[in-house]
Amino acid sequence: MKEIEFPSRWKKIALVLTAAILWTGVARVERSLNLDRDRLGLTRVEPLENAPPLLAFTTVALGGFRGLISNLLWVRMMELQEQDKFFEMRQLADWITKLEPHFVQVWAVQAWNMAYNISVKFKETEFGVYPDRWRWVKAGIELLRDEALKYNPYEPLLYRELAWIFQHKLGHFLDDANIYYKQQWANEMTRIFGMGRPNWDTLLHPQTEEDKERVRLLTDVYKMDPEYVKKVDDEYGPLEWRLPEAHAIYWAAKGLEMAAKNPRRVNTNDLIRLRRVIFQSMLMSFRRGRLIPDHVNRRFQFGPNLDIIPKVNYAYEEAMEEDPANRENIRIAHRNFLRDAVYFLYTAGRQTEARKWFDYLAEKYPDKPLIEGRADTLPARMTVDQYAVARVTEDIGETDPLRIRAHLEGMLAHAYARLILDLDDEALAYQRLARLVYDTYMEKIKGSEMRVGLPPFREIAADVLQQLLNPEQSPLTAEERAILRTKLNLPAEMPGPAPGTNAPPVSAGTNAPVSSATNAPVRP
Repeated sequence: MKEIEFPSRWKKIALVLTAAILWTGVARVERSLNLDRDRLGLTRVEPLENAPPLLAFTTVALGGFRGLISNLLWVRMMELQEQDKFFEMRQLADWITKLEPHFVQVWAVQAWNMAYNISVKFKETEFGVYPDRWRWVKAGIELLRDEALKYNPYEPLLYRELAWIFQHKLGHFLDDANIYYKQQWANEMTRIFGMGRPNWDTLLHPQTEEDKERVRLLTDVYKMDPEYVKKVDDEYGPLEWRLPEAHAIYWAAKGLEMAAKNPRRVNTNDLIRLRRVIFQSMLMSFRRGRLIPDHVNRRFQFGPNLDIIPKVNYAYEEAMEEDPANRENIRIAHRNFLRDAVYFLYTAGRQTEARKWFDYLAEKYPDKPLIEGRADTLPARMTVDQYAVARVTEDIGETDPLRIRAHLEGMLAHAYARLILDLDDEALAYQRLARLVYDTYMEKIKGSEMRVGLPPFREIAADVLQQLLNPEQSPLTAEERAILRTKLNLPAEMPGPAPGTNAPPVSAGTNAPVSSATNAPVRP
């Protein structure tokens, strides 16, 4: 049978109608797919806001090819990582983020690459000075804070990575340049927060040009909201905002807040990781969250922040409730924290608080020894005084400068307290023990002084005395301070700062506490 031939005009019309029907169907399916992809967080289809021209062009002009190109670049970037070609990796990562700015893993990898891999390629320019290394660590921070979060404000992973750089790279002692990082960051933050506790009124309601400039730096350069800074300090502090741990807590808390605004993109593990950063950084803030100016070496030393112990304890208890899979590990960390809290409070002369937390420790962990490896140190068999003495012996073998300094400060505070009571012999014993611990520790870490060393013994003694004589800081009454000044042949208390580096010996007269090494009074 002869095939019927349609006129050319009707054939074209039929093809056009068929194409129109197909395009309509594709549009409906694509709209549904885009909604599913957006709901599942597989990709994002909304246009970029406030993007630079090159980024806006690549995300629109290349269309669906962006994903294919990004995948090829990602494979090549992983190959370069295996070959330790980190500088080349950075260039590829930069291209990927311009093609796919919502590809959060690339932002995280690139920031880690800068802060960890590239930074360590640079050596110190002079003893203890690492400007090139610090520049790359800062670049990693700025990449996440200034770029990645601008395009991905609800991604918990990016907040966690940013908080981790503060907590680990700047906060810990693993990098030889860690002291330099802390010093540089403290210098930058001092421009905003000053030398002590922040003046919240001037940060929240700036009046002078100087205060307005501080707020501008905080908001425009460091991308931090002054009101939220205070909120974090109220909830987790008081914090030392010149130290990196406070900023780790800030960004982790900010990540939790932003995740709550977009819960469909968040899983439970993301939130647990952010909360883990918070309680771990609070623990470090407790251990060394107080900055002590070192005028001789023109840098800072660190001391414990005992005022946040109740909030650190609460953070641990909250973490145990919210993370049942890791509850036992958190319990171990919690018990260790409580042991340190009792010890630090006791050696700081805050015996009433030490006994309170000792009782709490005994209630929570009655079947766990207070000294590891010693079954005879169960809480029911020891007093808080016996526990503190046992920890003295244990700490002489430690190589943690934070623990050692806390112990030294506590013993020296006890020495001054004994002077007030006219117990000069006991004051001498406390100082000699402090000097023994100091000398033992410095000998043990010989060769690593730059990384974990302590300042001279006389400077530690001077700082303790300065705190005791400062009416705003001292736990002593005005009468006790007057007695101590008399014992040390100091003038009567006057308005203004307490003595600093020119402080007198620990004790005056022939019964003065002396250095076990020199038999001479310790002169700060």
